[in-house]
Parts: sequence; C-alpha cells; structure tokens
Amino acid sequence: MAIFSKTCEYGIRAVFFIAHTSANGRRIGIKEIAAGIDSPEFFLAKILQDLSRKGIINSIKGPNGGFYISSENLKRPISDIVEAIDGNGLFRGCALGLKQCSEVNPCPLHDEFKAIRTRIYDMLRGINIDQFNQELLSGILSLKK
Repeated sequence: MAIFSKTCEYGIRAVFFIAHTSANGRRIGIKEIAAGIDSPEFFLAKILQDLSRKGIINSIKGPNGGFYISSENLKRPISDIVEAIDGNGLFRGCALGLKQCSEVNPCPLHDEFKAIRTRIYDMLRGINIDQFNQELLSGILSLKK
C-alpha cells in the first residue's frame, strides 16, 4: 500500500530520474524519462507539464530541449513535490476525509493520525531532492520496480 497517489508516485520518481540524469547538464526527453521509471508516457507528460508550471522542474522546448532540474531546485524538499501534485491533504487532512475535523471537533482517528501526518511531513520536509540524487548517483537507490 502506498501513501501517495499514483500520479504523485510517478511525479516523485520522475523528479529523481531527471535530477539523476541531468546531473551532468544534459536535458532529458519524455520518452527516456517514461522508460527510466516504467511510466506510461502520456500520463507522465501531463505530470511533468504540471511540475514544470509549478517550478519544481525546468524545461526547454525545441530540438535541444527537454527536462532538467536547476541547482536551486535540487535544494527543494520532497514535500514540495507531494504538495505540487497531491496538495496538502496528506499533511493536513482528516484520516476519514471529514471536512469539519479539527482540534475542536476531532474525528475518532484525529489524534493518532495527526501524529503520523506530522512525522511524514517532517520526514519529507527534511530531505531534499539532491540528497536522493546523491544516493542514485552512487548506485545505492533505484527508480525501477
């Protein structure tokens, strides 16, 4: 079971793949990214367009174009990717999906889920894209199933 949507899973893996592959200044096309992370190309194209529009990744159109990640964006935390794709529901939402759940009007799972949400947020906020990229470059991590 995953905690992220399928869209978010592909988005995170794509960001890591782009960071890894563009580390030497190269730009990567959609076909190579889709093959590199085992993603449907059409689905991934929409995700990458959205991530580019939201400033998580960079893209250049044209014959020498493609996707890359700037050194500034490498410093962004993983939580930025999740929020760009799935919003902040994972970090702030109710476990039961109730709109009125709060400290004043908690659902039955509120206190336990709040602690889990906070730990997940702190973990994803405390790790930046470049930290994962360094482990990919050294061969410690993999992006394929």
